[in-house]
Amino acid sequence: MLTTDFVNGAPNWLDIGAPDFDAACSFYGGLFGWRFESAGPDAGGYGFFRLDGRTVAGGMRRDPEQGPPSWTLYFRSEDAAASAEAAEQAHGRVLFGPVDVLGQGHMAVLTDQAGAPFGIWQPGRTRGVDVANAPGALCWAELHTPDIAAAAAFYHRVLGLETSGVSFPGGTYTCVNPAGAGPDAMFGGMVPSARAGDEPYWLPYFEVEDTDAVAAEGRRLGGEVLVPPTAVEGVGRIARLRDPGGARFAVIRSEQRRG
Repeated sequence: MLTTDFVNGAPNWLDIGAPDFDAACSFYGGLFGWRFESAGPDAGGYGFFRLDGRTVAGGMRRDPEQGPPSWTLYFRSEDAAASAEAAEQAHGRVLFGPVDVLGQGHMAVLTDQAGAPFGIWQPGRTRGVDVANAPGALCWAELHTPDIAAAAAFYHRVLGLETSGVSFPGGTYTCVNPAGAGPDAMFGGMVPSARAGDEPYWLPYFEVEDTDAVAAEGRRLGGEVLVPPTAVEGVGRIARLRDPGGARFAVIRSEQRRG
């Protein structure tokens, strides 16, 4: 389970970059009730999405030449520079950083061996998001990749992550947890890319009270429902969406919440 008791290797932050950032703020505000607050004049336009006064994510405007709108998931590290070096040695790349972020922490943006972008956050004054695994907050993360075995080896070397297989009707799902933390600390999974040549990426999942209602509202707000609400036995009711700018994300009404 994803919590704010952050340990090394677990997600502790996420943010969105979009050329039309005002539109992104409007969409997620309407969908989840988030409110955007600037981090101040020294932050270069960066700020925080808050829900009931608690930070659930970050974001800022991104120039179109920097790439399409997307969510970036960050993983906790005690040493961002060492994690970046390990990623390069494991055939990943460093896209940005590591840099100090106004004393709040050190960050870097990397890609894995297949090209999926992800971030590293070494906590300073900011440990991570204020809330997880609650309605409107991050609750799961899923890597879509062409080679699960190669991805598992990469993230084990760079972040110490461990994987295990969980049987579901029709196949096996590869779950991910921090080193030595065991199944109770699972925070995400890895799935094969839907089609050959698909770009690999990390997909954030947000907890919701009603998957069907959120999917319908996302469509009404100008987003696209990529996978309609679907019940997964023992897991919950899931839908995958794309916001009006093109950033992908998923929502879930978890079985544990119904329990």
